[in-house]
Amino acid sequence: MSFEYSVTYYAENNYENPVENASWQFLIVPENNETQELISIEIKNSLEAKSGFSQNGYGFQTIRINTSERFQKINFSATFKLKKISFNPFGQIPIFDIPSNYELVQSLNFKVEHEPYLRETKYTTLPEDSIRLFVFDNSLSIFDNLQKLNHWVYLFIHFNTGVTHVNTLLEEIINNPEGVCQDFTHLFCALSKANNIPTRYVSGYLHQGNGYFGDSQMHAWAEAYIPQVGWIGFDPTNHLLVNDNHIKVAHGKDYNDCSPLKGVVYSKGANETVHSVEVQAEQ
Repeated sequence: MSFEYSVTYYAENNYENPVENASWQFLIVPENNETQELISIEIKNSLEAKSGFSQNGYGFQTIRINTSERFQKINFSATFKLKKISFNPFGQIPIFDIPSNYELVQSLNFKVEHEPYLRETKYTTLPEDSIRLFVFDNSLSIFDNLQKLNHWVYLFIHFNTGVTHVNTLLEEIINNPEGVCQDFTHLFCALSKANNIPTRYVSGYLHQGNGYFGDSQMHAWAEAYIPQVGWIGFDPTNHLLVNDNHIKVAHGKDYNDCSPLKGVVYSKGANETVHSVEVQAEQ
């Protein structure tokens, strides 16, 4: 079975003083992969500034927009249509050779190969007294431990919008466990890596029609590398394995690698940015 999705991304930027020149990079285009096929892209902005496509350092498609026109307000919209192929995350789970899998993840070659996603970053660094918040049970498979971690993070953090921001660190989350999807994901990534499992931060869209937690912007979840299987998606915000309702855009080490909007703006004073996302699906 497959589903067709329509995703509309909207951003509005307001500046206190006139902008003389500006460039933006949007990381918002759904990825083409084995479970989703991008059908069409429509991009607009209120200044009718020229747009183009490029790739970021991880190979994901970005939209670049530049303007030398003087302005104080600009809005952007992008509509993506794609087809999502239904899949069962449990359908690809084999019978695990548990001892050899733990031996593998401890090996030097494995650590070198997966070093970027084992490395601590600013947003996936645990306070020293929190490194053992969740310790794997080596009598269980890595996959079973990751499912238990997914459940643990889901219970540990209370979903609450407006209490954190994109620069919130894990120390604050652990001391006051409230936040949104990026906070759930950063904590999952940090604890998974503390147990020697390569884990990456994923940005994308979530069809919330089934009552899932999320906000009006882009969603975040994690992908962990499991021997004998490969990369598997975990959504600790919703206590799910990633499924048909998740539309991937990009992955990286943390939010900073997957930020939907980056830019250089020549102006003085304050600015305000508002984002919104709408996801619609039909079978």
